Amino acid sequence: MLDTAALSTLLNQPQKIVITTHHKPDGDAMGSSLGLYNYLIQLGHHAKVVAPTDYPEFLWWMPGNEEVIIYTEQTEAATQLIAEASIIFCLDFNNLSRINQMGELVRQSSAVKVMIDHHLEPEDFDDYRYWNINACATAQLVYTFIVEELQRPDLINADVATALYTGIMTDSASFRLPNTTSAVHRIVADLIDAGAVNWRIHELVYSNAPENRLRFLGYCLSNKLEILREYNTALISVTNEELKRYESHTGDTEGIVNYALSITGIRLAAFIVERTDMVKLSLRSTGEFPANEICKKYFNGGGHRNAAGGMSTLSLQQTVEKFKQILPEYKTLLIQ
Repeated sequence: MLDTAALSTLLNQPQKIVITTHHKPDGDAMGSSLGLYNYLIQLGHHAKVVAPTDYPEFLWWMPGNEEVIIYTEQTEAATQLIAEASIIFCLDFNNLSRINQMGELVRQSSAVKVMIDHHLEPEDFDDYRYWNINACATAQLVYTFIVEELQRPDLINADVATALYTGIMTDSASFRLPNTTSAVHRIVADLIDAGAVNWRIHELVYSNAPENRLRFLGYCLSNKLEILREYNTALISVTNEELKRYESHTGDTEGIVNYALSITGIRLAAFIVERTDMVKLSLRSTGEFPANEICKKYFNGGGHRNAAGGMSTLSLQQTVEKFKQILPEYKTLLIQ
């Protein structure tokens, strides 16, 4: 493992740097990646963000987004960038399977691999690890990496601050989750002072939806919401055909599970959606209920205690039934 001093020495000279994050990137994935990108280009590095797949349109406004390379759309260019990189930053994931086909390219690369992440159980593929499971967002860790590890608070400019604010805001559910500590609020205050326009960022992320997305949300809440009162659990399941009917795009299902969790008395919420190649699950919980345990144990996934995800090769209906059959095992925790 490299230490901070050795990494700092490397970064003192211009490098070819690739920054990548998990497939179907969310606000923290792109916020942390573009925050780091906007920091590195100030130092004269040749840096590029390479995303494994596309990501929601409501994140396209962030500074530096026009420079992002999407692997599935620009495979040759992305492959060349990875092959030529001297440093690869891996943000908001800790297992190379999370970047799909890019995983083996990164594994085989001779570049120094730097992981900055806050998820459990990291895979041992990195040369330098900046990892804290108690952080509310990877964007929070990118901030402390720049300010505390690299000692460059002077380079937190408006572009860096805007991207990092977006990452922290989205992964903390707008600063509502338990790991949104006083330290996080102090970081956010610094980002606002550096030029992040907080009200505008909220508007661009949360008040920037196409009509079909709102109609789809209404359909889910009116027709697909199922309440399992015996287990204080709410469930929404959606077929691929229903996604097509509402012309759903990447990011359109994001956050729907939170509406189910917002119901009085609900401790566990699930959003289960049929995709082209598999069924995906998003779980959210309150208090000490271990949503990540269910995803890890039964659905080839994981995540945080109150926010986790998984997948299933069963049909949508079979996956829903499997989820329901698991609930009696957790009844004591759910009805506390």
